[in-house]
Amino acid sequence: MTRLLQDHLIRRGFEVSIGKPEDAARNDTNEKLNLFLYETAFDPHLRNLALRDGEPPPLWLVLKFLLTAFDTTESSDSAAAHELLGRGMAALHELNFLRLDPLVPLDVQLALEHNPEPLKLSFDESNAELLSKTMQGTDERYRLSVAFQMRPVMIVPASLPRGSLLVGIDYSTAPETLIGRDGVQIEVLPSLGARLDRVEPAGFEVGATLTLYGDDLSASSMEVLLGNVPLSIVERQVDRLIVTAEGSPGTPIASGTTLSAGEMPLVVRRRLSPTRTRSSNLLAARLLPTVHSAALVAGNLELQGLLLGNASDDTMVLFYRESDGVTVHLFDTVTSAPDQQTLSIPGAAAAVPAGSYRVILRVNNQQAKASPIVVVP
Repeated sequence: MTRLLQDHLIRRGFEVSIGKPEDAARNDTNEKLNLFLYETAFDPHLRNLALRDGEPPPLWLVLKFLLTAFDTTESSDSAAAHELLGRGMAALHELNFLRLDPLVPLDVQLALEHNPEPLKLSFDESNAELLSKTMQGTDERYRLSVAFQMRPVMIVPASLPRGSLLVGIDYSTAPETLIGRDGVQIEVLPSLGARLDRVEPAGFEVGATLTLYGDDLSASSMEVLLGNVPLSIVERQVDRLIVTAEGSPGTPIASGTTLSAGEMPLVVRRRLSPTRTRSSNLLAARLLPTVHSAALVAGNLELQGLLLGNASDDTMVLFYRESDGVTVHLFDTVTSAPDQQTLSIPGAAAAVPAGSYRVILRVNNQQAKASPIVVVP
């Protein structure tokens, strides 16, 4: 992993050494960055995740590094060193998800190419206590550094993978005989209920058509619920259900009185009796607000649409300037309607400079697809 990071930084024009910062300072007087792996930890989120069912899980590690910059005088506290450190941080920030491209050395690719999870780079707090602990000793100096971590890094156990013989083949004959279903006796349990794999699209507006993929979904007594609202089923198949995000009669989502925009559970259930149901697993679905129009009326911003948020929702409106990609103002105090079809921000025009802005609406952390333009005179 250290060599992979070094390779990516070298390709971006940096000279990069590896090891303790004090050793790197004594190597030469070139301007350079140094990578120091100061801690390893086990990833708590993947500790029991196996690559295949029935096999022991590999070791999932979190590797923690320090990035230190040196100027031509072996100092890490000069303006030149600080500037170099900033450029190194920007280069690491661009990497984000570290990929193995063809330019990576072959031995590094062989060591990391079977990692099933993308390698994620994220920065940590590098306070004085951390740096003092990692740079203590009679020959070491305190040097300004930046901490970051890479996760998850997989170390595969040395045990061989488990295997089994194929079903439907008689291995007692020479050569083996393909017997298919004849002579194969397997007890099959009845279905324990529907199971969902995914929903497409994961984020959708009111009235959109959704496809739910999974198993055992074709029963006529099957129901689909978004939050606590039943959805209208258009088509049933064994491995999929096609529904519309409108709500069954009596529970229209567009009315704004049953649901608000946001992330919520999507579940399929089979009705066993008037009072009993058997439910599938839950999927997370993202119901989006819909913005039809935005206009400035007497200095107030007026939005029209669906699921624009009610008094209890987390609603924010951003003024985004396209000319330079800057968010000029955030409004999180809004006036909403009970049916969620209108939204008003009093005095919005007075809060921003004159110009043309895109209006971005987010309700419960879900952003509307449409961002209409308003012009502030």
